[in-house]
Amino acid sequence: MEKDRGVVLATERYGSAEYWKYLAKDGAIQRRRDGSEGAPKGNSVIGVFKSVFLPQGYPESVSDDYLQYQFWDTVQAFSSSLSGTLATQASLKGVGVGNQEATVAAATVTWLLRDGTGMLGRILFAWQKGSKLDSDAKKWRLFADVLNDIAMFMEILAPYFPACFTLIVCSAGVFKSIVGVAGGATRAALTVHQARRDNMADISAKDGSQETLVNLAGLLVSLILIPLVTDNPILTLSLFFLFTILHLFANYKAVRSVVMETFNEARLSIVLHQYLSDKRILTPFEANQREPVFLEFRKIVPIRLGVRLQDVVQSPEELHLALKENNRPYLLGIQNGSVCVCLGPEATVQDEIKVMCQALWLRSMLSCPTSQQQSHWEMVHESHKLMDMVFSPFLKGVEAAGWDIKRTLLDWDEWRVEWKTKSN
Repeated sequence: MEKDRGVVLATERYGSAEYWKYLAKDGAIQRRRDGSEGAPKGNSVIGVFKSVFLPQGYPESVSDDYLQYQFWDTVQAFSSSLSGTLATQASLKGVGVGNQEATVAAATVTWLLRDGTGMLGRILFAWQKGSKLDSDAKKWRLFADVLNDIAMFMEILAPYFPACFTLIVCSAGVFKSIVGVAGGATRAALTVHQARRDNMADISAKDGSQETLVNLAGLLVSLILIPLVTDNPILTLSLFFLFTILHLFANYKAVRSVVMETFNEARLSIVLHQYLSDKRILTPFEANQREPVFLEFRKIVPIRLGVRLQDVVQSPEELHLALKENNRPYLLGIQNGSVCVCLGPEATVQDEIKVMCQALWLRSMLSCPTSQQQSHWEMVHESHKLMDMVFSPFLKGVEAAGWDIKRTLLDWDEWRVEWKTKSN
């Protein structure tokens, strides 16, 4: 290789991918790629592809799990696109496309009913579950994709039940509206996690470009599939189940690849119980690998955060017990089988993490048969003493392990209470 005989005046880089140097040679300044006399031919194509489909500054501008998540998200989007084609064909057939006896009015009414019920479902779901989508983004993301597959399966089956066709497609429309809310909201939550340079808009835009490219590829494959599956229900169902399995597997791998450094209830519970067990602090990667990603319907002691004062205490005597030996900006109580937390206006993020640790410990004690001999207030006071001993080293340990303790994804309600009297 020919050696440069010029004097290096300056060097520059573009992220971590490209390095250049400026040379003074023959009375002029020359710019060359560092480490080679010229860029390989493929580099220009790769560079254009990266600038079109990846966020600026990749990989430093995104989280470490970005590429793995996007790979599996691309796979699931492609399989979902193909499944959607099969479902759309079935819906069009069901409303009468290709049937000379079908009327435009009947098809229009069916379509309007489907869209109308979907709009109502979207509003109701956002009202009931909107505040939960941030704290459990991975669970709701996977739930949305499972529900989307169920909705498409209903649309495929609908033409074979003409008497119930409208009911089936309206139900599927409600499911898809829920998918739209849950999927869009959790995607936004994941974008917040992935953005490392306040570049949420760029990541969202490039994610849209990736999805458009995938849908275009799905469209081309669909043009081949449609003539094959027309009037062939067995092949339609077979391909649908194949794409659905791929879709669900890719979605599971996608949410499993996400490593969030902020605490939600599940991740904090995993880290805390490991610490109380053997004093070991789990890293974000270890805790995220253990975090459940499916919605759980088993009955557990609920934890209610940021509730009203009357949800914690029911009488002046209970208020006295709640304030006993408590100089903290929160009140903790057990009412109607729930662990309830009342937060003061001056509480910090660290206070929120601390009281959540207490609530998690109380829940584990309430689930233990041997703890039934203690009164609820005795357990609350015991949790205060425990946290006073272990929380400071625990907090230092989680910060050293890479957890973000400046913010949380705990599901706090908005009530804040300022109590006027304290008893010792």
